[in-house]
Amino acid sequence: MKNLLISLFLIVCISQNGFSQKKIWDETANEKTERLAWWTEARFGMFIHWGLYAQAARHEWVKKNERISDADYQKYFEIFNPDLFDPAEWAKKAKAAGMKYAVITTKHHEGFNMFASEYTDYNIMNTPYGKDIIKQWVDAFRAEGLGIGFYYSLIDWHHPEYTIDRVHPQSASTTEEYDALNKDRDMGIYRAYLKNQVREILTNYGKIDILWLDYSFPGEFGKDHNDWGSVELLKMVRELQPEIIVNDRADLKDYQGGWDFTTPEQFKVKKWPEENGLRIPWETCQTFSGSWGYYRDEHTWKDNKQLLVLLIESVSKGGNLLLNVGPTARGTFDERADKALAEMGEWMKVNGRSVYGCTQAPDIFEAPDNTLLTYNPKTNRLYILLLDYPMQNFLIRGMGDKIKYAQFLHDASEIKMGKPYGHWIAQETEENDINLLLPVTKPNVEIPVIELYLK
Repeated sequence: MKNLLISLFLIVCISQNGFSQKKIWDETANEKTERLAWWTEARFGMFIHWGLYAQAARHEWVKKNERISDADYQKYFEIFNPDLFDPAEWAKKAKAAGMKYAVITTKHHEGFNMFASEYTDYNIMNTPYGKDIIKQWVDAFRAEGLGIGFYYSLIDWHHPEYTIDRVHPQSASTTEEYDALNKDRDMGIYRAYLKNQVREILTNYGKIDILWLDYSFPGEFGKDHNDWGSVELLKMVRELQPEIIVNDRADLKDYQGGWDFTTPEQFKVKKWPEENGLRIPWETCQTFSGSWGYYRDEHTWKDNKQLLVLLIESVSKGGNLLLNVGPTARGTFDERADKALAEMGEWMKVNGRSVYGCTQAPDIFEAPDNTLLTYNPKTNRLYILLLDYPMQNFLIRGMGDKIKYAQFLHDASEIKMGKPYGHWIAQETEENDINLLLPVTKPNVEIPVIELYLK
């Protein structure tokens, strides 16, 4: 009897203090799928990292990397005047590149607000520019039919009550040093500030489609969901914008409704990410080069093929790509970014059908060598993306009974099927293999795409 009472007590405790506290948002799996459907369909978005660090032009973490004091960093605030900022032009470039949504930094780790805020003077309205950049940006991107996303940094290197931690410009080495640095700081005041600012950006600009909170770093001299007040913060977010899609960096992975998609950064995943054995929504965020903010002297820029493969490979594993631009302090895109966007746009103009609405191909389809596969479940079409263009014969194993028509996607020209062409040695084939007879000359697109109509 005693053991039974103890068991019942534990069940009550778990239900009251465990599972009930682990739910922020009450939503079924199907409802979540429907809420994320537009984003899953879109597959390709623009990230924009812009702030005072564009003046330094040597990485968005310049304040941390060079351990710059607030006093020395103030010069960027006092002269920030992006007089060439034309959000309509930005929006047109994003759309022409084939992007369907965009996410902009409303505040990065430096603590500066690109929006008009009631809670700090450290915002765009008090710079020489003096106009709400975020409002202009939202209006312009919304006018082009692009999804609207806000990035907001949980970290803040300017707020006087934000406690100094291991990623702060004033970071230290020992507990004693941190205690001394933080003895007059109150993280509770900062938590209220953070929540008030997130409320501002989710209230003052209409419907917001995506919220990027960045980022948690638990452990020694770090910060987790308790430091941010993430549970209450996300409850507020869900109430203010019920249809919003939220990333996974508020340290709420164990909470239902605490996040919607995971965010591998600056690397390619080996396979579709999973949680508890189930595939989850995901999006990789990537840069053109090695920096998110404008970096004048950084030259490790990816070429067009690398960027296209990055996009295609993400889609081939069921994910999205959020590709970053770091505008200059004048408010323009780096000419290298303009070139990259234009080249991707040329490819997307004729091959976008292999990206939008596509996902990982069913397991019954095996990708031939030097190719990637994407699949559109609505149209039942399979796309073979030729990373290395073959010579004439293109043998597809085990798919002969599944294909009814083949064409190049860029011009809708038929690709004939027939026996492998060659002399002196025969290509070994199985009964259900199928051979596509490709032109010897590679089509004039960076990565040719074969569109297969399936039976």
